[in-house]
Amino acid sequence: MKLVISSDHAGFPLKEEVRAYLAKAGHEMIDLGAYNAEPSDYPDFAEKVGEALKQGVAPRGILICGSGVGVCVAANKIPGIRAGMCHDTYSAHQGVEHDDMNVVVLGARIIGSALAFEVVDAFIRAEFIASEERFVRRFKKVLAIEAKYQCGDGSKNPA
Repeated sequence: MKLVISSDHAGFPLKEEVRAYLAKAGHEMIDLGAYNAEPSDYPDFAEKVGEALKQGVAPRGILICGSGVGVCVAANKIPGIRAGMCHDTYSAHQGVEHDDMNVVVLGARIIGSALAFEVVDAFIRAEFIASEERFVRRFKKVLAIEAKYQCGDGSKNPA
C-alpha cells in the first residue's frame, strides 16, 4: 500500500522506525517530515498529511507526535480527513472498518515500536465495511456534519 507518513520532532524517532518497518514489508512510504528531532510544530505535519490525502498522493496516512493528541486534532480540521488516535490493534482496524478512518495517529511517548508496528499493520489490513448499511448510514451522517460546517472555500460556515 502507498502511505504518507509524518511527525513532529517528538514523534520523529518512532516515525523513522515505523517508516523503515513498513518499507521493509513492501509498502511505498512517502515521508513528509519532520526529518530530524529539532523542535517543530505538529500542525504543519498534520496539514501536510491531510493535503497529500486530499490530492490523492496516497489513500491513507500515519501521523505521530508525542501524545498523538495534537496531530489528531489538527488533522481532523481538514475536510475529508478522518484521523483516529490508536494505541491498540482493535481501534486501528475498527476505525477503518466502521468509520472509514484514513489516518492513524500514534503517540510516540505512549507506545513503543513493537506495538506501533502491530497497530499500523491492523490499520493497513482493514477495509471499510461498505456492505453493512449501519456503517454506511453513520458514515453519511459524519459527512453531512462536515459539510454543514464547511463552505466551499474551506472556511467555517457562518450559519
